[in-house]
Amino acid sequence: MGSERLPGRPSMPLARAPLIVRQIERMARARRVDRLVVSTTTDPADDVLEAVVRREAIPVHRGPPQDELARLARALEAWPADHVVRVGDDSPLIDPDLIDATLDLHLAEQADHTTNRSPGAAYPAGQGVEVITAEGLRRLAAESAALRLRAGEGAEVPPAPVRWSSLALLAQPDQGDVRWSVESPVDYAFVAAVYDALYPVDRMFTSDDVRRLLEERPDLATFGGVRRL
Repeated sequence: MGSERLPGRPSMPLARAPLIVRQIERMARARRVDRLVVSTTTDPADDVLEAVVRREAIPVHRGPPQDELARLARALEAWPADHVVRVGDDSPLIDPDLIDATLDLHLAEQADHTTNRSPGAAYPAGQGVEVITAEGLRRLAAESAALRLRAGEGAEVPPAPVRWSSLALLAQPDQGDVRWSVESPVDYAFVAAVYDALYPVDRMFTSDDVRRLLEERPDLATFGGVRRL
C-alpha cells in the first residue's frame, strides 16, 4: 500500500473490485500453481491490504518492510513448497498461461531460477514471472542477511559467487518496453480502460484479447505516451 509512485495501489478499483483481487483472480487460473500467498509488510498501512486479501480466502504473510527476501523466505516456512513463483503486485493483467509456461521451463530444465523478463527478449512489464527453488530462496535470503550485517559493521562486502543455473523464457520479438504494469496513475488509467472494455464481456479475458483491443484502439495502444502493444 505504501508505493511511492502510486500509494494504495492494491486497493484501487478495477471492474468494481480492488486491483489485488482482480490480479488474484487471474493468477488462480494458472494450472501449475498449487497455492497463492500474498506477502506484504508489517507496516500498519498494509492492514487494509491484509483485510482485502483475507476476504478472498487467500493466506497473507507479513514481514520486514525493507526486506522482501526475508518476507518470502518466512512465507515459505509457513507454507512449504518445492518452488516459489514471484509476481509483483503491479500486475493485474498477468497471464496465467505465461505463469504456467515459465514454470514448465523451470521444472523441465531443473533450473535454480527462471524468469521471463530477460533483457532483449522480455515479456511486457506487468507480465513478469520469476520462479526459484525453495532451497535457492532460502540461500539468497541467508546470504542477503549476512551481507547486510557485514556492511553494517563496516566490513568490505565481496561480490557473491555465481552458483546458479538461471534460465529465461524468451519473448520473440522483444516486448521489454511494453508496459502493462501499474506503476503510475497513467498506467492505472490504462489498465482500468482495458478492464472496462473486456471484463464485462469475458471475466477470463486473455492477453490475446488485450492485444486485439489495443489494435482496435490506437488511443490505448500508446496511452500516456507509453508503448502498450
